[in-house]
Amino acid sequence: MKEELEKNPQSTISSSQVFFIHVCCALALAAGFWVAHHVYSLNLVFDPTKTLCLIWAIEFPVVILLFSCCRQKPEKCSYFTAIARGLLGLPVGALLNALGALALGAPVGLQYLEKTVNWSLLMSSFTFVPTACVCGSSWTDWHRIFACTKPNGPLEFMLCLPAHGAVIGAWFGAWPMPLDWERPWQDWPICVSYGAMAGYVVGMVGSFGLALKMHAGRKQLKAE
Repeated sequence: MKEELEKNPQSTISSSQVFFIHVCCALALAAGFWVAHHVYSLNLVFDPTKTLCLIWAIEFPVVILLFSCCRQKPEKCSYFTAIARGLLGLPVGALLNALGALALGAPVGLQYLEKTVNWSLLMSSFTFVPTACVCGSSWTDWHRIFACTKPNGPLEFMLCLPAHGAVIGAWFGAWPMPLDWERPWQDWPICVSYGAMAGYVVGMVGSFGLALKMHAGRKQLKAE
């Protein structure tokens, strides 16, 4: 699968490859929850710091290894260079996600520091790392995919939709936090994390649907 992915430029990545990558990322996310619950007896509600740490620690390697196979211009950028870009993108994306969350009202204080750091690292794995692996420092691609929201081809939809889904899901997940229901899951960043992960999965489903539609469109054009 790695060799097959590397031979395909971004505009011609197949729907089966999109499906494979998304399924692996979703399974890694599920594995993070499974390990947290069954191995360490943890969950997001009662120990969000350790649970988030386990989830992003499992999700991040899968994301970086798969999306590095889809890097642009593989003849000029090696697989290990793409991995290095993803490794660099993780803390940079985490910082940007943390600053965004704080700007939108996330709680500040030493008691929230570890929670915010681990949440930001998970969000970076969803939003920043895939594009860092694929596009590197190409400002044109970053601007087109995220600022203008004009992805070009199935691969860029794979980068755009799950990332936007995670951000939008986190935003919707934050709505219950200020309500006076006094439920433990209302604490930062529990409901925000659930919302981000749900939005990420919805974005992956959406990008796979678009990949199928684009593939069918290409087949129809060839038939004509």
